[in-house]
Parts: sequence; structure tokens; C-alpha cells
Amino acid sequence: MPRASRAEAERHREQVIAATAKLVRTHGADKVSVPQAMAAAGLTHGGFYRHFASKDDLIAQACSAAFAERLAAMDDLAESEGAGADTGEDTGEDRGRDARAAFLATYLSTLHRDNPALGCAAAALAVDAARAEPGDPLRRAYADGMRNLVDGMERLTRKSGDTSPDEGTILVELSTMIGALVLSRACAGDDLSDRILTAVRDHVLGDDEHTPDGMGTSETAG
Repeated sequence: MPRASRAEAERHREQVIAATAKLVRTHGADKVSVPQAMAAAGLTHGGFYRHFASKDDLIAQACSAAFAERLAAMDDLAESEGAGADTGEDTGEDRGRDARAAFLATYLSTLHRDNPALGCAAAALAVDAARAEPGDPLRRAYADGMRNLVDGMERLTRKSGDTSPDEGTILVELSTMIGALVLSRACAGDDLSDRILTAVRDHVLGDDEHTPDGMGTSETAG
């Protein structure tokens, strides 16, 4: 295959993965068909098997891509806060705490709740992964994504000044956040949904200052 054709094929593959990552977070893995995924990427479904071994293969890659988006957003936030004003009295730890607080507040926001297509795969695909058979590509991709998310939270916690973050504490915090987001979406349209987000946001942030609910204008919600 000529180099240009290989590059185009790779571009098409990435388009399909990106489109499918949004679809599965919105509708669930079982509700997304191959023709739907290809159409969302602007391609015909006839070329699907040139890019993927099966629908399960695509769904797993889409899951991995969605987790990668979350990690990139976390790292970008940490870097942007860390690259803030280098003068004045703010320390690196202060900016690290700001980054952590901003991440937690935005994760537990109505903006994130109402935009699953651009949100966290851990919440959006938890039920799909739980229902998958052991050894299913989606379940493996989800577990790998969760491990990476734990590592990302550990990095963010270290930047906030905790040089020896406890994995157990991070797992509790992540589980609380993800569970709250799932429950708030399940109760969307009822005032209980907002109360869940507010209560858990206040709990995980403690005394840290945080940004208003619904903040954020970037493509990745939360």
C-alpha cells in the first residue's frame, strides 16, 4: 500500500475510533452498530474490516481512547495550573491543589453529567464493562483504563503536595466520584441529581476552593 494510502487509512481508523468513543459513552456499547459508527465518522461501513477485526475490537479501542482523553485532560490541567504565575506567594503546591480542586469540581459538575459523549469513560461504560464476559476486549480495556486513571489521580495528588499518596484513598475518592456521576445521570431531571453532585463535590473537596458548578468550555467535559 502506498505511503499516502496508509496514512489515509490510519486517519480513517482514528476517525472511527473517535466517533465511536463518543457514541458508546452516549448510548452504551450494545446500542452502537458498525454502520452507525462508520457513518458517524463520515465513512461507509463496507470498509470496516480493513480497520478492525470485529465490532468488539472497535468498542475496546474506543473505550481506551475515551480513557486516554480523560488522562490527557487531567495532565493538561495539571500543567496549565503548574505553569501559572511564577511570581508572588503562590507555591507549586498551591497550584497543584488548584489543579486537583478544579478537576474534582468539574468532574462533579452538571456540565459533565449532561455531556456523556465528551465525558469520563469510567462512568459512561461501567455498566457495559460489568456485563461483559470475563476476557471480553471491552472489560480488559476498561480495567486498563481504570488503572491508568488511578495513576493519573496519583500524579495529580502528588502535584497538590502529597508526596506519598495512599492508593486506597485514591481508589475511594475515584469510586465515590464515578459512582456519584453514574447516579446523578440515572436521576437526571429530578432535583436529587443536583443534590448528589453537590454533596459529593463538597465531600471530596473539603476545604479546598473550587470553581463554580458547570465550569469549563473545552471539548472534553469534566
